[in-house]
Amino acid sequence: MPVVRTVTSLALAAGLALALKVAALEVGQAAPPLTLPDAAGAPQDLAALQGKVVYVDFWASWCGPCRHSFPWMNAMQEKYGPQGLAILGINLDEEPADAAGFLAKMPAKFQVLYDRSGATPTAYGVKGMPTSVLIGRDGTVLFQHIGFTKEGSAALEDAIATAVGATP
Repeated sequence: MPVVRTVTSLALAAGLALALKVAALEVGQAAPPLTLPDAAGAPQDLAALQGKVVYVDFWASWCGPCRHSFPWMNAMQEKYGPQGLAILGINLDEEPADAAGFLAKMPAKFQVLYDRSGATPTAYGVKGMPTSVLIGRDGTVLFQHIGFTKEGSAALEDAIATAVGATP
């Protein structure tokens, strides 16, 4: 059943992107509003993080590269959190149990929010998994990145370090 759900999710995501003509975010534009529930169902708002550098990561339990990005994001949160970094992991699984199973194996040391409706990935121009968006302290988009590899993580860390005003 998980394979069927994965194929269905991928097909739906691809169809949705084509149907809605999802556009990438532009560097320098204001980040779209984001209000989503946390694990307890309490709404969390991106506006509450104004003044912080925010790394928004869209992920799902079926995403292979997401398994590699979680330990890296945990390390980034620990290293740069004291300097103003906040990481938001936005889960896109339709089934809460799928996300819970993933998090049981790959715990997050950052805030995880849930978007079962799929509205936020459209607003953020998500075209692949994972997709990350770095938002500056002023609320503007600094970059958008699709995918995750250990080899490419140094460039992502450099962008985060620059945004928080630190040396990687």
